Amino acid sequence: MSAKRVQDSEVVMTHRPLPEDANPAGNVHGGVILKHIDLAGAVAAMRHCRTAVVTASIDRMDFRAPVHVGELMQLKASVNLAGGTSLEVGVRVEAENLLTGESRHAASAYLTFVSMGPDRKPVPVPELLLETPAQHRRNREAQRRREQRRDERKREKADQEALATATVEEVEHYY
Repeated sequence: MSAKRVQDSEVVMTHRPLPEDANPAGNVHGGVILKHIDLAGAVAAMRHCRTAVVTASIDRMDFRAPVHVGELMQLKASVNLAGGTSLEVGVRVEAENLLTGESRHAASAYLTFVSMGPDRKPVPVPELLLETPAQHRRNREAQRRREQRRDERKREKADQEALATATVEEVEHYY
């Protein structure tokens, strides 16, 4: 399996929200933005792997500014980390007022996808070739997020195991 460059799987997608995408204030629902983030991230992941992918997790979903009906959402996605059978994709959303040309950073997220084979089981992903200082920085940050997710899962598992064997008094104290 050949290694892939970040730029070979980068994605730029656009969506122009309509009134049904918004709340009464005219702001696009976060769920609509999230749906398009997931789609852009999945396309970048599939370009990297050339397999089907499933969303395993979403980290750091940050809504920074509203997107309004009629504006253009531009979603930029790129692979930050590839390892084993999963990969992290970063997605940045910019909102552009088509009448003024003003653009602003509206949202960002980091998504983890798992590469799936025809039998719907995880398969290895190609190595990621990092070429620029920004790509190396994003990769280091993605590795830190990956470790944090692993540590959090370990803590949650330990808490669940402790609760499974706890007495009623211990459980009441825990909460």
